[in-house]
Amino acid sequence: MHDATPPKHDALVASAIHHWAPRFVTNGVPLTDFQEVTAGISRWADWCRAWSARAAVHEGIGRQALADGFNLSAGQHLTTAAVCYHFAKFVFVLDVNEMRAAHMKAVECRKLALPHLRPPGEYVRIPFDGKSFAGVLRRPAGVARAPIVVMCMGLDSAKEEMDSYESLFLARGLATLSFDGPGQGESEYDIAIRGDYEVAVKAVVDWVEKRQDVDSGHIGLWGVSLGGYYAPRAAAFENRFAAGVAWGAHFDYHANWIERRKVQESGGTKLSAPHFQLPWVMGMPDMDSSMKKLEKYTLAGVAEKIECPFLVTQGELDSLSPLATGELLYKTIGSKVKKYKVFTKEEGGAEHCQGDNRQFGSNYVADWLADVLKATPPSQFNPAT
Repeated sequence: MHDATPPKHDALVASAIHHWAPRFVTNGVPLTDFQEVTAGISRWADWCRAWSARAAVHEGIGRQALADGFNLSAGQHLTTAAVCYHFAKFVFVLDVNEMRAAHMKAVECRKLALPHLRPPGEYVRIPFDGKSFAGVLRRPAGVARAPIVVMCMGLDSAKEEMDSYESLFLARGLATLSFDGPGQGESEYDIAIRGDYEVAVKAVVDWVEKRQDVDSGHIGLWGVSLGGYYAPRAAAFENRFAAGVAWGAHFDYHANWIERRKVQESGGTKLSAPHFQLPWVMGMPDMDSSMKKLEKYTLAGVAEKIECPFLVTQGELDSLSPLATGELLYKTIGSKVKKYKVFTKEEGGAEHCQGDNRQFGSNYVADWLADVLKATPPSQFNPAT
């Protein structure tokens, strides 16, 4: 007889369900998948396995669509498979081998999907310090040499999660380059996270300037979550950007983690998988050594150097980066053209990076960048867009 009683979730699974549902769904996980998969998980140890199993279903459908010649459907199914595999490995450092296996499946499915997307994407490698960053370049259909947005992701993000973000920019005539920087995605296994993210971004901009199919004279820099530290940091040292965005700002990431640990140790609600992931991505043995490394992750004495037009956004109820952080960053930025946008509870999307209702933040940010970078939207009559 079927037991309809859902399993009792351990603390990490309960936290994941509570905090991540909007992010998963907005970034491409079908709501039914989220509900069914999480309903069947009682232990964090089962997280990666359960999500990988669901991802394999989408992968199988996508591969069959490819075999049948239904390429558009294949691209969509494989993209869904990729994001499900991504969230299978998402901060799952409990078993690195299992995590990496799911991660490589995410990469494989996204690469299979790219040629069949509208517009299509290109898997690229960007040289860096004797190694390379993996990235995805997409260009809006029907727009010759479009302005381009370099996408700096968060602590736990990877390019396989970026499809829904990319679509916002592509629809407005902006090319996109999402890349796995130090400690992110494909780089997390051999390139540790670093506070001087401008070094990584310089290599990316050098690479962009060699492309003949994008407008390297109009490069935008977009950062989400921890990217809200990376983007202003890079813009302060790199003068080739025509605009920058910190979506969910950070100013002193070390101070941020001090507060998060205090809440955790006091029995608060912020215990989550990232507490176990941080040492992994930082290449450190434990949280204490990770915290020591984080002392250099600050924009003090740095944000003043930003000269390009810059947008700072913050949610009024941001639980990961307090509202005062965005205010401080905005006031400190040296650019004469800058804007500060707070999303309130009344508007919706008041949480970190509007994770509770991302439509508000995502459209605002995309519109601002398209306007500053003078993008030309693809023709609505072009069947390829």
